[in-house]
Parts: sequence; structure tokens; C-alpha cells
Amino acid sequence: MAQKKAAIPVSSAVPAATVERVVRALAADDMQGRATTQPGGGKAARFLAEEFRRLELAQLPGLTTYEQTFPAYETRTAALYVTINGVSIPKDKALLISGEPKLNWTDADDPAARVMVIGAPALPAQLFRQLLEPKENLLVILDPAHAADFERLAKRLRSGTLHAEKPGSFSCVVVLTETPNAAVKFRVAANTIVRTLELRNVVGVLPGQDKTRAEEMVVFSAHYDHLGFLPTVAGDSIANGADDDASGTTAVVALAEYFKKKNDNARTLVFVAFTGEEIGGYGSQYFSRQIDPQRVTAMFNIEMIGKQAKSGPNTAFITGFDKSDFGKLLQQNLTGTPFRFEPDPYPAQNLFYRSDNATLARLGVPAHSISTDQIPTDKLYHSVNDEVESLDLPNMTAVINAIARSAAGIISGAQTPTRIAPETAVKRP
Repeated sequence: MAQKKAAIPVSSAVPAATVERVVRALAADDMQGRATTQPGGGKAARFLAEEFRRLELAQLPGLTTYEQTFPAYETRTAALYVTINGVSIPKDKALLISGEPKLNWTDADDPAARVMVIGAPALPAQLFRQLLEPKENLLVILDPAHAADFERLAKRLRSGTLHAEKPGSFSCVVVLTETPNAAVKFRVAANTIVRTLELRNVVGVLPGQDKTRAEEMVVFSAHYDHLGFLPTVAGDSIANGADDDASGTTAVVALAEYFKKKNDNARTLVFVAFTGEEIGGYGSQYFSRQIDPQRVTAMFNIEMIGKQAKSGPNTAFITGFDKSDFGKLLQQNLTGTPFRFEPDPYPAQNLFYRSDNATLARLGVPAHSISTDQIPTDKLYHSVNDEVESLDLPNMTAVINAIARSAAGIISGAQTPTRIAPETAVKRP
């Protein structure tokens, strides 16, 4: 049975042609999956900057371009040799987290690296955070019972590790081997390559037209990065990320076009395409440090709107619906239309803290993500099959139009959502 397509509201002002053109461009093979540190990510940023230039948006104060660039630091293990009590550890059983170009450790050093021996019982809480952000030199010996956890860490480190700040002077070596019963004698020799990378958000602004409201900002955001290349499936290795999150980024461009034409925003509107969401939220974290969160009235973060929601056409859900009255205000402005915004149907997925809204939400901003993705059953998520052909473009256009209409009260200054209490925020896993 064919899926029922969403009816686009009669009051639609977001052109379906713009939606299709932008999403096809972002999810095209020549974008190479838009990985943050790869050429495809840079190409996507330039495309989005050109879209903002076409719309004649203003630049964020302090910038002279639409690209908000910032540094990140990549560390990659070049060589690692470890012996424990005279036995050499196989290369596939040893990992290094370090920002130091060279390491040469022994147990006779003063002071020596601290040895942490972890037996077969369950791993201590927050261990991975301790390993990835060492505050002292550590040698961690994991019992083979933790092979799956070791492989998970190895997968994360395999292609290098990105850091928002320059790595500190401490390092961590993790080995998977039988845990010794006696004192540990060790030798470690390692080389690490450290590179400074330039990442970029893309930001455009529509200044507020009401002098009493112009200092207040409404942010429309999505992340334009994706995974780049994945293991080949049926001859395809490009993770195009059409739904994740070319769909949301397309909405940001389409909404910028819509509000530019409307030309009546009382509050200042900020349109931002974030980088680095897939690898730790680097773009949204940097952006949040460049603005005063007290000036942000609301944040509409748009994350995967290319498919029909669990509740069917003309619906979308809002993460953290109960944390402010943001969702209720939006729904008030849709009275008389077939569209409904609903609470997140997947609370166990912790989606409120898994996208770029989280950073500003932790600072008290009513920052929520709008989505339609049926994530527990989405077989295309993070795969090479997340292609434009899998999207429901009419439904996606209806969602964008619903966002445009529902935002009217906040943009005009007639509505101001309640703040999110900062102390309710939790750390992203």
C-alpha cells in the first residue's frame, strides 16, 4: 500500500523547487558525504555560504564572511610499542591517546605513569571519558573480557581523534591483555602526529526591524556535516546524508529565503549550518561561545525531516517538549491547519541532548530540535543508502512551511518561550 503523501498547506510560501534544489545539491555524490575534516565538508560550506550570499543576508557581527572558522586539533597515532612484564603487546591490542609528539615511558620514571589494572567485572562509570581526556599519564590494562569495549574505543581512535582545544600534556595507553597479579613492569615508545585543522560553521543574519526587539535573537539551525565514506555496499561507499542532515540544512536555507522575502521580523534571525555534529558537536559548541545566550529567545534546530513521522503526514515532533512552552506556542500558531507538533515519541533515545540544540539548552535557552525521523526503525540512518530518493519531499516541504508559520509569534515578539532551567541539563553521552 502506497504511503499517503502530505498535503502542503494552502498558505505555503516556501517553494518546493528551492527545497528540492538545495537538498539534491547537499546530498549529491560530489559532496562526498560532507565529512567535517574532508574536502566534501568544505565544498558544502562554500555552497551554503553562496546561498546566504544569494539571499543577501547580513554577516554575524564580528565576521567578514558567512564562514565562522575556528580551530580543532587532530591527533593520530604514528607508532606505538608496548611491553608489559617483558612481553610485547600486539599492535592491535594497544591504543594511544596523546597530544605529545613523542613518548618514552618506563616503570622506572620519576614520576612514572599511573598503572590502572581493570579486571573482568564491569567497567567503572565514565572510564572512557577519563581515558579520552587524561588528567595524568595513564597505562590502562584491560582484561580480555572487555574486548568489545576495547574495540569500540579502537574504532573511535582509528581515523584520528579531534579535540576542541589543544591537547594537554598528559597521555593514556590502553592495552588488552591478561591482567597481571604482580607489580607491572612496562615500556612504552610512541609517536603522535598533531595537526591543527580549520573547521567552519556557515552563518547568515536578518537584523531585527523593531529597535526594542532587535537585540533578541531567534536561531534556525541544522548540521551540514555527515560521515563521508563508509565501507562499500553494492558498489556505493558515499554516506550522502540526505535525511541526516541535508534535510534540516535545506530547511535553514529555505526559511532564510522565506523570512527574507517576508521582511517583517521584529527580532534578529540567525541562520546557522553547523559543522562537526557527527563527531562531537564542535560547531554548535563554538557558536554558543561567540554569542550571549541571554540574548537568544529561541532556537529551532532542525534534525532529519525527510521522512514521515510516526504519527503520519503533517506531523513532526519536538525534543524536550516538556522543558519549556516552546512547542505549545508553535502549535498555537498552527490553529486551523492540518499540521501538528507533538512531543518526542522516543524518550529512551535521549534525542534532546543528542543534537546541536543541546549546548544552548544547557545554558538556559529554549533550544529544541524538530524532527520526523522514526529513529528506532530507520534502517537508512548512518548508511550509504541515505539518499535523496528515499526522502518524501512533499512532506519535507510541508514541515518547513509549518516551522515558518509556527515561528511567527516568536519572530514578531508577540511570543517568548519560557527558559530552560540550566540545572536540568545533563552531559551528552
